[in-house]
Amino acid sequence: MKIFLFFLAIAALPVAGHAQIMKCVGAGGRVEFASACPPGTKAQDTGIRNTPGAAPATPQKSLSDRDADFRKRQMEQQEAAKKSEEKSQQTADQKQNCESARSYLTGLQSGNRIGKTDPKTGERVFLEDSERSAETARAQRAVDTNCK
Repeated sequence: MKIFLFFLAIAALPVAGHAQIMKCVGAGGRVEFASACPPGTKAQDTGIRNTPGAAPATPQKSLSDRDADFRKRQMEQQEAAKKSEEKSQQTADQKQNCESARSYLTGLQSGNRIGKTDPKTGERVFLEDSERSAETARAQRAVDTNCK
């Protein structure tokens, strides 16, 4: 009979390992958390179970998987930085083009003599009054395009 009780006690040990955590409210509103509430306190169920040795809810990734994820995030960050750099370079170029187009348009509208290099001969020629209106319209289109 003693052997039977011994084996029964050993069989009951794992059950004791799965204790439930209780919220114990004592006199004066003092709150304690324990597996068993002391006398004179009111027990409330928390729904939390203490299961020692239980496997984690999510399995751990292997070192190679974590390394691959890290390299993937690193590549994505580099691509994002490259895109950001290209975008800022485009913005700077567009701003420079806008300033140049506005400056040229202002010069045309002020009536100053505008000199250009003839592509055939390489000589410097000045705009005639008849060419000025067409050149002003072209410069206005450049301002409209580059200064958004």
